[in-house]
Amino acid sequence: LVQLVESGGGSVRAGGSLRLSCVAPATNLNNYCMGWFRQAPGKEREGVATLQYGYGISWYADSVKGRFTISRDYANNTMYLQLSSLKPEDTAMYYCAARRGSCDSNQRTFAYWGQGTQVTVSS
Repeated sequence: LVQLVESGGGSVRAGGSLRLSCVAPATNLNNYCMGWFRQAPGKEREGVATLQYGYGISWYADSVKGRFTISRDYANNTMYLQLSSLKPEDTAMYYCAARRGSCDSNQRTFAYWGQGTQVTVSS
């Protein structure tokens, strides 16, 4: 069982920045693919970014390329998502997720999920 705890959401104006954190206590994430997903009201959950934790290989959705950055802190079993140049359409609940093995864009293959952290961007 992998426990994931997110933090760092909040409310910002368009153009602002936030950093989301996802901690996995007592879990070696080297053999996991980690991902950030988001769900806006009335919309389906979508992939934002993934990170092959042990290798540092990342993937981004086209909608966030150049604005969001996924990173990791080995020492603290933590994954981050830096959100910059935020737009109102980035408003959503953001979820951290993990799956053992290689990365897969299909979110249904992610077995472990955090509780979510809300990001609200006003114009």
